Amino acid sequence: MSRLMLTLITAVALAASAAAQAGTWQIDPNHTAAQFAVRHLGVSTVRGAFTKVSGSATYDPSDPSKTSLEATIDANSVDTRVEMRDNDLRSPRFFDVQKYPTITFHSKQTKVAGPGKLLITGDLTIHGVTKEVVLDVDGPTTPIKDPMGKGQRMGASATTKVNRQDFGVSSLPGAIGDEITITIDTELISPPK
Repeated sequence: MSRLMLTLITAVALAASAAAQAGTWQIDPNHTAAQFAVRHLGVSTVRGAFTKVSGSATYDPSDPSKTSLEATIDANSVDTRVEMRDNDLRSPRFFDVQKYPTITFHSKQTKVAGPGKLLITGDLTIHGVTKEVVLDVDGPTTPIKDPMGKGQRMGASATTKVNRQDFGVSSLPGAIGDEITITIDTELISPPK
């Protein structure tokens, strides 16, 4: 077989592989968490998570700038490992989950920020207030075949920082820091074609 023919076959195989990986991916809620960190009394960092996250992403490895992301977090799923604090966070003093049961992110623009890095700009809604934020994304990873035969899987990690006052979450100023670091670690599934 000539080198040209081998190169052509390899190029076609790679293009087919990329095409198979392009498309819509669902967030796997069992392998995804949204964590947050905030300063307490200026002396320590308290960490917590929202354990129920859902949503989807579109991704084309041949043009990562076309990536989009929709995510919904169940605000009632807040977990800081202290029941009294979690109940307080669910109350009208903080997230007011009865009135605002979800936290959402809707992407508007994606830029490639280097190998394996994306910057995704979008609207984050917390406590009924929507603000534009930028997610600094590591990934997505190279998709792999799901060992259970459920299509393909890939992962990504995104971080951003917000000021809680901007979202109307303003209780206990001074005791609780205003800057919140948010990290989302996600695993995505693409169903079998």
